[in-house]
Amino acid sequence: MTFEEAKAWRRGSARADHYAKLARPRLGDRERERKRKKVVTPEDMPWEDSPQGSLKHMVNGDMNVRVNSIDAYMQELAPGSRSGKHRHMADEALYVLEGQGYDLHWDVDVALGTTYEWKVAEKPSKWEWEAGDLVWIPPNTVHQHFNASATAPARFISAQNRAFKFLGYDDVEQLENAPEWRPSGGAAPRPTTDR
Repeated sequence: MTFEEAKAWRRGSARADHYAKLARPRLGDRERERKRKKVVTPEDMPWEDSPQGSLKHMVNGDMNVRVNSIDAYMQELAPGSRSGKHRHMADEALYVLEGQGYDLHWDVDVALGTTYEWKVAEKPSKWEWEAGDLVWIPPNTVHQHFNASATAPARFISAQNRAFKFLGYDDVEQLENAPEWRPSGGAAPRPTTDR
């Protein structure tokens, strides 16, 4: 029967005010935003000892700051060390502050059906970097950072957009832990260099 949906879509009596909520001024939101920080000091930036390594969060959705679009952290790799190895849906930009090293990137093909099927390349591509460089990591790329120096630390800032999180696609898959990470929940040693 042609156009049966023309009658079917009218069924149901549930009512809502979803659009009205979007259209009316959000005074509470504005007031809450006014109270959030626009300047984040180093003392406001928490350390996290994670499977990815020791991170100093600069901006994160769980912090009381006005930045709503990105997450950013600073990471220091000890001499000769490496980060964890992982994959996430959002692309990522690394700005190298000091040191030199390289990234390994494994391209990932995604087959979409009733489930996601990840096909990780067997061989990675190698991307060398040094202080002042910006490294782009494409969406879904399996990646790992390496400090090429046996005597000096490497330090970088990592930033990702939050759009994927807002859409429910904040999938992160940790494939290998950083060597300094302690799975017992005990704190891994933080970088010893004085900044």
